[in-house]
Amino acid sequence: MSATPQLPPVAKLEQKTVVDLIAKGNRIDERGHDSYRPITIQTGVIEKANGSAQIFLGKTRVLVGIKVETGEPFPDTPEEGVLTVNAELVPLAHPSFEPGPPDENAIELARVIDRGIRESKAIDLKALCLQKGKKVQVVYVDVYVLDHDGNLIDAGSMAALAALANAKIGKYEIKGDEVIVKPDRRPLPINNYPVSVTFGKVDRNIIVDPSLEEEQVMNARLTVTIEKSGSICAMQKGGLSGFTTEELRKIVHIAVERAAENRAKILAAAKI
Repeated sequence: MSATPQLPPVAKLEQKTVVDLIAKGNRIDERGHDSYRPITIQTGVIEKANGSAQIFLGKTRVLVGIKVETGEPFPDTPEEGVLTVNAELVPLAHPSFEPGPPDENAIELARVIDRGIRESKAIDLKALCLQKGKKVQVVYVDVYVLDHDGNLIDAGSMAALAALANAKIGKYEIKGDEVIVKPDRRPLPINNYPVSVTFGKVDRNIIVDPSLEEEQVMNARLTVTIEKSGSICAMQKGGLSGFTTEELRKIVHIAVERAAENRAKILAAAKI
């Protein structure tokens, strides 16, 4: 995902430098092709939220807040709670971000994060049912991009998982049509820990965790979300170029390894 505008000629020379470095097996920040930038995760950073986390992925910074309220279930899932993921590209995070309704980049970011959580059944939605067909708990995952330096999908995905793991929800009692909130709180019921790993394709080279400069030159993007068992639970492709079968095998192999490494960091930050 990239919200980068057209660049002036001088910047295009910089782009060529990035491409040439990758072709030689290097990167502008001296990482290997299959390496992430430094990751720092902080949880519990929003006092009034049910759960929260902030992640620094290199210079990319994403904040996620979790809010849990009571509401009505969807008609086709009367015994399940509701999950809603929203993303906001804060205008101060990058010159190309503008105030107003979510654009296609924000919508895609929210959908990819949502899909990983939903398809892995990370949240036990049935445990959030208070009264079948009438009252359930609704989990809002709000993603705020504060600094954009590339790979918002992985930063947002990891921050969302850390915030969910950090979340505490109230205990409820139903008396008639009244929902009574008890003072004690419990962890949000989490069954799985999906972690996304995003790859960029620059000419014929595959790189992990593309920075903003690398996003400006890549031909395609592929995000692979891996659940705790090591299985794929979601994939999202961007860009005009494709991937060969051999490239996909390599990508999946690396994704499983990097997801496990990043999952360990997330769970350590959430003290799980």
